[in-house]
Amino acid sequence: MARPKPETFDKQKTVAENRRARFDYHVEDKFEAGLVLQGTEVKSLRAGEASIAESYAEVRDGEVWLVNANIPEFSHGNRNNHEPKRPRKLLLHEREIARLTGAVERKGMTLVPMSVYFNGKGRAKVELALAKGRQAQDKRQYVKDRDWKRDQARIMRERG
Repeated sequence: MARPKPETFDKQKTVAENRRARFDYHVEDKFEAGLVLQGTEVKSLRAGEASIAESYAEVRDGEVWLVNANIPEFSHGNRNNHEPKRPRKLLLHEREIARLTGAVERKGMTLVPMSVYFNGKGRAKVELALAKGRQAQDKRQYVKDRDWKRDQARIMRERG
């Protein structure tokens, strides 16, 4: 019997977040994926240096790759330092990859990295979201709803 997966991921130390993604995309499902990294990349991540603002994930040949994520070179590295924007392989189960492939091909969805973090065991992970892009009018409605919820909470606090 398979053990149940936790609802939220065990984020001990968040290295990079893609805050813009929540505004630009409607998130339908989230996955936790491991990252295949070189030694100097791990050291850069532990120092808190990474950017996933303009990155995305894609499925190629039955594997998922993180493209355009920037992990800068390690400051104390040598000539074997890593390339900052190289594509990095993501580790997922086969059935998760099949599900992502189907959603991307059939439904026109996008794989967006939401955050890069270290879990409780010290492993580098990526929170990957299966998302659909928002149109301009959807973004305006999202802002209206968010502001109304904030005002509603403030009014409820004032009334006690």
